[in-house]
Amino acid sequence: MQIPEKESVELSIIMPCLNEENTVGLSIEKAKRFMENNSVQGEIIIVDNASEDTSAAVAKSHGARVISEPERGYGNALRTGIANSRGKVIIMGDCDTTYDFEHLESMYSLLKDDKCDMVIGNRYAGGIDKGVMPWSHKWGVRFLSYLGRRRYHTDVYDFHCGLRGFTREAAEKLTLKASGMEFATELIAQAAINNLRIMQIPVRLSRCKQDRKSKLRTVRDGFRHLRYIINS
Repeated sequence: MQIPEKESVELSIIMPCLNEENTVGLSIEKAKRFMENNSVQGEIIIVDNASEDTSAAVAKSHGARVISEPERGYGNALRTGIANSRGKVIIMGDCDTTYDFEHLESMYSLLKDDKCDMVIGNRYAGGIDKGVMPWSHKWGVRFLSYLGRRRYHTDVYDFHCGLRGFTREAAEKLTLKASGMEFATELIAQAAINNLRIMQIPVRLSRCKQDRKSKLRTVRDGFRHLRYIINS
């Protein structure tokens, strides 16, 4: 993925956003605290993916860069965020408060200190709050991750963790085209194909701080990942 030359910062935190007006501000504030507490010069990018609520306005009011991606899809939003990022290190995660942006020290330091090219979170090692992930999703992720490990000859245990990071140099080596949830698999596949150094860290998946309807579609999204693994 070619990223235009821009005035760089140390870190870009990218959050795809679709109708998250109740949680996007909380997520931004946590990311800001991480940067302030660790003296990191960075930017927070909210990619508004055709939200029908006030997500974009809320994000701007909390000081984030808001970029619009009108074509809905997890992959579409993240590819747009990456293409517009300026960070030497890029960390991406959902803005629904299920991931903790205030404590990114382990992920950031591994990438900043050139210990690896990509870091993938492992929710099974870090813990999953009760009721957050239905059993069908939990075991579906295990099965698809197993297929991904076999297909791409990698040891990544949790292919679908939404919190992950990579260096800017790594991003420029990846050919990213996926529009939907299969982007999560594509990112790891491309890293493995390009012989990037991948590390994994425990990441906790927490219950959302606000009542909301999940956007995950277990069967549909599962088949998108399976199709990608078979056809790539």
